Amino acid sequence: MRLLRSVGVARMTVYVKLILTAFFWGGTFVAARVIAQDVGPFNAAFFRFVIASFFLIGLTKQFEGSIPPLRKHQIIPAVLLGLTGVFGYNFFFFCGLKTVAASRGSLIVATNPVLIAILAAFFFKEKLNFLRCVGILLCICGAVVVISRGDIPAIFDGTIGAGELYIFGCVASWVAYSLVGKVIMKDMAPMAAVMYSCILGTLFLSVPAWAEGMVQNIMNCTVADWIGVFYLGFFGSALGFSWYYQGINAIGASRASIFINFVPISAVILAFLVLRERIDLSLIVGAAMVVSGAYLTNKKA
Repeated sequence: MRLLRSVGVARMTVYVKLILTAFFWGGTFVAARVIAQDVGPFNAAFFRFVIASFFLIGLTKQFEGSIPPLRKHQIIPAVLLGLTGVFGYNFFFFCGLKTVAASRGSLIVATNPVLIAILAAFFFKEKLNFLRCVGILLCICGAVVVISRGDIPAIFDGTIGAGELYIFGCVASWVAYSLVGKVIMKDMAPMAAVMYSCILGTLFLSVPAWAEGMVQNIMNCTVADWIGVFYLGFFGSALGFSWYYQGINAIGASRASIFINFVPISAVILAFLVLRERIDLSLIVGAAMVVSGAYLTNKKA
């Protein structure tokens, strides 16, 4: 009886951590929206991943028992992870959120599973069943509603701003990161892959961050900026990823991935509470379509 009770408590703890992870990741859009108004994109990304790398080294050592060495055949994939998931994604992330509302940005990024599913089917021959195709269609339609703010013909009139295009750059970067990750994680632990991608991405970011005025940015950052940077580095990156992979180990990837669908919902709620962003009908309808589509796209046959 005690054993069953302890197993139940452990399982509940995992679920709580996964819910909090979705909350943390939703909050990254709010924090980045604040930081992007004062700090250049390369500096914001560099500061974030200096903090994330520091904590991820310790967490990886805790998970794996030691820091696994990077083998020769893993170097190029690890470099690609750093260039796509850290360097590219975060440049587009901070540039986009300078002008795009956090709530809308999160819903555009939530369409990631669509492109991942399509390209995984093309490159890795993963099957697209009927439900996944319905999910893809729902995601695309939801993204159109969100981007156009309910005025769908506006997309064809060319009134979509540069901010939305930057956010689509986030989507493209994360899709590339995910596909490369499928290759490198065949013989590397996920936490180690995340750690190496963050370390390498930080190194790549250091040069443009310096050219962008790193010293001046350090001096001019407000308290709110530094709180946001720490939130992104620790809660949004190091702790979020470690708890997510704990969830994968405990309940499996398919069940853990369901909680990712709460990320845009938490982002919309937090953007309303913290930034006072308006929730209109197009956001509600688009969110329902994107979240439902993302769920179906990730659902196993």
